[in-house]
Amino acid sequence: MDIEELRTFVEVANAGGVSPAARRLNVSKSIVSRRLARLEAELGVQLLARTTRGAALTEAGATFRDHAAKACAEIDAARDAILPSGDLRGRLRVAAPLTFGPTHFASVFAEMARRHPQLHVHASYSDRFADLVAEGFDCAIRVGYLPDSNLVARCVGPLYGKLVASPAYVAAHGAPETPDEVLAHEALMQGTEAWQFSDGDAVVTVHPRGRFKADNGTALIAAAVAGLGIAWLPDGLTQPYLDAGTLVPVMPRYPPPAAGIYVIRPPGPHPSLKVRALTELLISCFDDGAQEAAFRR
Repeated sequence: MDIEELRTFVEVANAGGVSPAARRLNVSKSIVSRRLARLEAELGVQLLARTTRGAALTEAGATFRDHAAKACAEIDAARDAILPSGDLRGRLRVAAPLTFGPTHFASVFAEMARRHPQLHVHASYSDRFADLVAEGFDCAIRVGYLPDSNLVARCVGPLYGKLVASPAYVAAHGAPETPDEVLAHEALMQGTEAWQFSDGDAVVTVHPRGRFKADNGTALIAAAVAGLGIAWLPDGLTQPYLDAGTLVPVMPRYPPPAAGIYVIRPPGPHPSLKVRALTELLISCFDDGAQEAAFRR
């Protein structure tokens, strides 16, 4: 059974159609269709039902997809095991946050490509949490506090932040002095997240409320500067505004505990060599004082 046919089937199953799978594989739709036809002919069963919206797995396809994905993973692991040390090839698809990605992570991805000339690095920037399996990503970089999930996470560095507001907001509404007082203020948030604050050795959690929400840190900065409320934001974003005086720290006696920068990958016993190499490179970069300073107070 041809491994490329198996890999193509898995990509179509994950992407939900021939066209998105072809884009991921960087081949034409006709090649994808021929590979699927040969695989179905060899197995003697229909794996995919073509629809106007793409392709849906048949019952046989749903069963076969899990086995095919495991087979592809085993082949990748076997290939990694016999490659010369440090020789990476193939494709690495990584999802990164739009807020920090171009400024903090793009240079790391470029260095990864420079070190490994046979590796194709495809980075996608969005503050939306990508579905790694369904969208075909090898890994993702996420910053902040991680929600519970079945994904595997590795922390590669710290992320520090604080509450901020504009001087005009503080003059008009005052500033909270304790975590409980946060609930009386307009909060600028990404969604319905909780905010955490350090009170000595204890961590206090509050659920703020507000009418302005955005899925991007830069947009929340703009709202804070405009005087719409208080915001919990990473220092790498707020420091230029604090230096300029357009934002001021709020409630400094209760700083948020350090969050993290994480490499996230789908569940499995071991990361691929590509993901492991990127993780090690990120750790080395954010251990460097100059890089880490961008995330500190």
